[in-house]
Amino acid sequence: MKSDSTYLGQVIRVDSNAVEVEVSAEIPSAAPIINGRLYKIGQIGTFVKMPMGNITIYAIVSAVSDRPFGTDDDGETRSSSKFLSIQLIGEKIGDGEFEKGIGTYPTIGDEVHLVIEKDLFEIYGEQDSGSIELGKHSSSENLSVHVDTHNLILRHCGIMGSTGSGKSNTTVTLLKSILGSYAGSRVILIDPHGEYASAFPEAKVLRIGDTQAPLYIPFWLMTFEELAFFLVGADQRDEQKMEYRQLRDLVTVMKKKNFNLKSGIVNQDLITADSPIPFSARDLWYEMNWLLNASFSTTLKDDQTKANACEISVGAPEKLSPAIFRPYAMGTSAPFKSKHTEYFSYEKKILSRLKDSRYDFLFNPGDYKTADSPKDLHNLLAEWIGNSQKLTILDLSGVPFEVLDITVGLITRFVYDSMFWGRKEAYTGKQRPLLLAFEEAHTYLGKNDKSSYSKTAVERVFKEGRKFGIGALVISQRPSEISETILSQIGTLIALRLTNSADKSIIKSSAPDNMNSLIDLLPSLRIGEAIVTGEAIKIPSRIRLKLNYPRPTSDDPKLVECWKKEHVHEEENYKLVVTKIREQKI
Repeated sequence: MKSDSTYLGQVIRVDSNAVEVEVSAEIPSAAPIINGRLYKIGQIGTFVKMPMGNITIYAIVSAVSDRPFGTDDDGETRSSSKFLSIQLIGEKIGDGEFEKGIGTYPTIGDEVHLVIEKDLFEIYGEQDSGSIELGKHSSSENLSVHVDTHNLILRHCGIMGSTGSGKSNTTVTLLKSILGSYAGSRVILIDPHGEYASAFPEAKVLRIGDTQAPLYIPFWLMTFEELAFFLVGADQRDEQKMEYRQLRDLVTVMKKKNFNLKSGIVNQDLITADSPIPFSARDLWYEMNWLLNASFSTTLKDDQTKANACEISVGAPEKLSPAIFRPYAMGTSAPFKSKHTEYFSYEKKILSRLKDSRYDFLFNPGDYKTADSPKDLHNLLAEWIGNSQKLTILDLSGVPFEVLDITVGLITRFVYDSMFWGRKEAYTGKQRPLLLAFEEAHTYLGKNDKSSYSKTAVERVFKEGRKFGIGALVISQRPSEISETILSQIGTLIALRLTNSADKSIIKSSAPDNMNSLIDLLPSLRIGEAIVTGEAIKIPSRIRLKLNYPRPTSDDPKLVECWKKEHVHEEENYKLVVTKIREQKI
């Protein structure tokens, strides 16, 4: 009713997604006090409602304007009227729950009212067992904002925000809310900078190079296509080359020898070059080196086998020590030079990889190194997703940037494969869903990376993971650099302050609810404030998140405090720094 204290004005224009409202000139104040609370008329991002019988339509203010009616005889403005542009977001029928989407549009002359705190409580409702609290509504410190857990995780989600906007704190808030609400929750957080262990003291933390809880990622988890590209730089264009086919055959033979594994005996006839079965990369190099450098008692290539080799010393593959042969003669007498030249370029590339200490965690995976090692892949899955903690942090801070892509790709694909092939098992797959969280996603999920292990694996999770119980969370400060396939599959978006125009436009185009008026607020958000839109939230909202303690180690250095200290010349400190640069170890 027009006599209500919430009355704003009336509808004067309607189109498919926007409505224009003329604010009544009879409203006594631009900031009325209703039920003891001050409300500002025309605040961008605030809600209004339009009662139409037993239907109440809700909208959000996107623009405010003031237009003069005209001038008097002296040329002075007679009066003016304020106008609001609002975007329709949903409706509530009778005493039912609020629903996104519009079934009935307002008409010219319909009343428009302020949405007060009581209305917000009716929209958001009480928290149920299927939702978690994310933060408080920016319009009311008393109103908790909940998100639907199922849609949040299995429809995938993203946290986007500039450096210093509160992105890491938002991640901690979200994960703590999930872990605190569900005793059987299961989360893997991929942490490239090692920031989050301090915020989750109870989590299972696995680190590259750690002596107590090391993270191992065996290289033999790769498919043959991945392995060939990683070891020798070969791709699908090399499939017709003889050396490529022979490399595949050699890998297959080596894997078939190791069919009797800790996780169970594997049918040798089903083993291929893609099967995740242990074999030694050093043995692979040794075989190639042997064939290239051997001397034989015959010149016929087919007869140049180990039975006819002129071998003096067998060498030591583990030490990368090659076999030694009698020097071949230049004439027509034995021994003769090897005619196995197909591995000439491959052998040197593999040797270079094996000697690079940055790849030790792949080539020397501790208890997972060979088929005779004490652990197998079932132990690896138990460490990652079957341990006693609900959250496992895979700390990749010890991984050089050049290797980060393949590391994230292997982790993601192995977890995906475990959920895919275990989808009907009792305690994994669809029977116990999993959330995979990717911090600093823009560094390895770039849209311009044509041959990225990680992007291929993560895109598969975003496209197909829901069916097998895998949800994904991407966290990034540069959404404009992330794969478009991944952005298009994000069902719920938590956007913090973003000032870069390219990032803002990407968020605007990929926001699930297309709430441009809210997205336009991104540059003006306060630290720890976010716009939440998408499938997991009843209504797009501007919320505030609490500050978490203990915090991730992503906070800024105390610059002023550090610079106030007198400079001390300590050359010894830089010796340690240089050693770490050379060894690529923290």
